[in-house]
Amino acid sequence: MTLELSDYETGKKYPGDYDADLAALQERLAHIQVAHIVHKKRALVLFEGWDAAGKGGIIQRLCAEWDPRNFEVWPIKAPTQDELDRHFLWRFWQKLPACGDIAVFDRSWYGRVLVERVEGYATETEWKRGYDEINEFEAQQADSGTTIVKLFVHVTQKQQDKRLQDRLEHPWKRWKTGAEDYRNREKRAAYLDVMHDMFKRTDTRWAPWVVIDGNDKKAGRIAALTAIAERLEAHVDMTPPALDPQVEKIARDALGL
Repeated sequence: MTLELSDYETGKKYPGDYDADLAALQERLAHIQVAHIVHKKRALVLFEGWDAAGKGGIIQRLCAEWDPRNFEVWPIKAPTQDELDRHFLWRFWQKLPACGDIAVFDRSWYGRVLVERVEGYATETEWKRGYDEINEFEAQQADSGTTIVKLFVHVTQKQQDKRLQDRLEHPWKRWKTGAEDYRNREKRAAYLDVMHDMFKRTDTRWAPWVVIDGNDKKAGRIAALTAIAERLEAHVDMTPPALDPQVEKIARDALGL
């Protein structure tokens, strides 16, 4: 099925009790992380989307109740010279999760077929080859037991402009914006074309895309966290770990139970 970003622009307000539903989701996600730890499962969650679409806010709430010892958030920026000297996937191999861990990518290897394609940082040969390289890379991770969750957070131009303006006017948000945001904004049509090409070529059985309507922040956060929880739960045993009888005996003796 072809993904069309125009299908994710309603911006409907979240109809439920946001605070209560968010807290319930975060507790559910905390249990999911424990299941990954005790069953030694790996997972990676990656976010793509427009500037100011709300990726950071979703990630902040995703990790709020997680044990920091078993997850890592990787903010992906322009590659260093050391990284440019190697295959474009090399820097991501260094960041893949170990058994029991979850890796969260704020932008990802899809830069090869998005920004690098639009801005001309990759040659036509490189970004065309990138689709197969990405699909094979993700297939390798899935085949080795890693669960992959891919989210694209979408907002309209009108909503993006509103948030960019807010960043300009709010003194504690100005650090979030730069000239690159506005250069990318001017190329929205080109980015839309390559985004749809990306969905068409990389929406696979082992690593499907989920598009999030981020035009209402609260609704987008709940939708994103729900999608992540559902996919992670589907690939890990959610049976709570049994209590070790020997530990229980020691504990009961120590506590006088």
